[in-house]
Amino acid sequence: ITDAGKAGDRLAQDFFREEYILNNAIGICKKPFVAFIDGITMGGGVGLSVHGGFRVASEKTIFAMPETAIGLFPDVGGGYFLPRLPGKIGLFIALTGFRLKGRDVQKAGIATHFVDSEKIQFLERDLLAMKCPSKEDIADVLDAYHIKSDTAQDKPFVLAEHLDKINRPILSKMSPTSIKITFRQLKEGSSLTLQEALRMEYRLSQACMKGHDFYEGVRAVLIDKDQNPKWKPSSLEEVTNEYLDICFASLGSNDLKL
Repeated sequence: ITDAGKAGDRLAQDFFREEYILNNAIGICKKPFVAFIDGITMGGGVGLSVHGGFRVASEKTIFAMPETAIGLFPDVGGGYFLPRLPGKIGLFIALTGFRLKGRDVQKAGIATHFVDSEKIQFLERDLLAMKCPSKEDIADVLDAYHIKSDTAQDKPFVLAEHLDKINRPILSKMSPTSIKITFRQLKEGSSLTLQEALRMEYRLSQACMKGHDFYEGVRAVLIDKDQNPKWKPSSLEEVTNEYLDICFASLGSNDLKL
């Protein structure tokens, strides 16, 4: 995508458009949708799971929205689901890219159920064996597996003792532009529908394709891996409200259509 963006190739437009259309399709799907997030679930993987009615985490789950570290923002409907998590946890996750693991994914409200990884194959078997199940039927099966999962290792929510400080995260390594975009994204997204949030995020994705930090972030984190991005602008104060207004502005006929 960074190569396409630099070259002005349509992939930089089409990838995000198709991705967000798929996220929306999952969100409005009439059939019961069960996602097993039994492993690393970040960014695009979150978009494939979090909008479904049921999300099953295990002790192997590692959840994060790490986009501010690569000059992007927590997209795939992050503007919709993150502000709806308890308290300011969603904002903390969005700004810092904090990784939640195992049971904490369910305690934070991202997963609906926790099931031991070794039991998931049997859970899948039982779900597939159901004939024309209702959402209530599926919930009953998931609840039963959730209750059966061993709680001997149960610990308090990893963020519990930090909830009073969570409005003051350390953000010095993240893109200042991404931080400001993300903060406004979640503030506005708290009152939007999923469709409206995805439309907003498509506008933001295209703004990032025209900017500097996404390319620099991907270079530093994923290509050269020197973990030393040079953000432009380099401070929060330099990211103006006028620039943010441009990022959030309508694309007219190029807006995402859902």
